[in-house]
Amino acid sequence: MSGKSPHGTISLPVAWGVIFVLFLADQASKWAVVHHIGFQEAVAVIPGFFSLTHVYNTGAAFSMMHDSNRFFAILSLAVFVLLIVLRRRFPGLLMQCGWVLILSGILGNVTDRLTRGHVVDFLDFQFGTYHWPAFNVADSCICIAAVLFLLSGFITPDKPAKI
Repeated sequence: MSGKSPHGTISLPVAWGVIFVLFLADQASKWAVVHHIGFQEAVAVIPGFFSLTHVYNTGAAFSMMHDSNRFFAILSLAVFVLLIVLRRRFPGLLMQCGWVLILSGILGNVTDRLTRGHVVDFLDFQFGTYHWPAFNVADSCICIAAVLFLLSGFITPDKPAKI
């Protein structure tokens, strides 16, 4: 079985398998950072461009609404359940891939919120004098999902996406 239904969607077992693998990648990378890099310590991977920097976030993206961990944990759980209930409203391959990615990201970050009281961020990029806020694998999944949702709005039903 290919894992893809004839209607251009990802089968539920494949979707949950990918969600689980991405969740494990997120949690394993955070575990490695927490256990091998001191808090607020940076390890240069590509000096002047990319570092692994161990930081915490109790707010939303880019630390907006700092110290709102409980609020975001409850909101994340509600959105997670809502997305599962509304799965059929994500037609087509791009939307289904986005659904898988956003659930993976929510699951990774809400696990941190519930078990650590904060989200662990560590992917830290700099572009000259510009410093992008640190993020993690779960955040990457959520951002890529947003891009896929946006792209799906430009695909007409008679011209399906080819991935």
